[in-house]
Amino acid sequence: MMGRHLPSTNAMQCFEAAARHLSFTRAAEELNITQSAVSKQVAQLETQLQHKLFRRVRRSLLLTPEGAIYLSEVRKILAQIEMSANVIMTYSGHSEVLKVATLPSFGSRWLADKLPAFLAAHPRISLEFHDKVEDFDLAQAGFEVAFFHGHGSWPNLECHKLFDEEVVAVAAPDLLAGGNIRSARDIGEFPLLHLSTRPDAWHQWFAQQGIASDRSYHGSRFETFHMLVRTAMAGGGIALVPRFVVEEELASQRLVIAWRHTLVSASAYYLVYPEHLGELSKVKQFVEHIRRCVPA
Repeated sequence: MMGRHLPSTNAMQCFEAAARHLSFTRAAEELNITQSAVSKQVAQLETQLQHKLFRRVRRSLLLTPEGAIYLSEVRKILAQIEMSANVIMTYSGHSEVLKVATLPSFGSRWLADKLPAFLAAHPRISLEFHDKVEDFDLAQAGFEVAFFHGHGSWPNLECHKLFDEEVVAVAAPDLLAGGNIRSARDIGEFPLLHLSTRPDAWHQWFAQQGIASDRSYHGSRFETFHMLVRTAMAGGGIALVPRFVVEEELASQRLVIAWRHTLVSASAYYLVYPEHLGELSKVKQFVEHIRRCVPA
């Protein structure tokens, strides 16, 4: 069998750093090697791949189209190498670390109070959480478990549905006190608050009630539910939010339901993890615990 001539991880690290900084000098400083060493590694990589990865334009370093494609692949490879190393390294001591990504509001309003029981039952596992507002590549980012909101089918991921989402229109009581809301159409006369990742939510809310509103896409947009809810509480407008996100505010009447219609989202909340990590003990234990927390 002929030997495989694979690029070295050193060459890929040099290329990735140079591509990120668009500078061999800054890449060399980051990697604590000489600029000529970075240049040599990249040159060898270009020879091996038979494509130019960089080009110089007026003393600036730019990626070629081939370089941009290769950069995406290299980042996945390096992330996988790092994650694989971390998986093994966590077995060398008395504790393990499980890296988890979650949607910010889902984490604070639903997930957080499910964690103490898990930590008490598994004292050797430490949880490392990171907030993510959109779907992403778990392998590339180095996460072992994540919580997604969506359709329930992502490539190379094992997906477990947790629950559907009911979305309600909420506002501060004072905002609605002076208004005369006799139908859902009247909601459109108030400022509408939007989540950036769900730009058509208000359009769907009106459409489900047979209303064609010309204001359903108008209004301020927010990246997270946290700021969206806080703005609604301050009287800034009416917000569409999952009911579980505002249960506390509704119970204390800091927010009230602006109109009784509930938007049942086509998306749901899912617990996901890379297929190849399904039998990893810490992943398996965490998944089993979270699934037990969801009512049958």
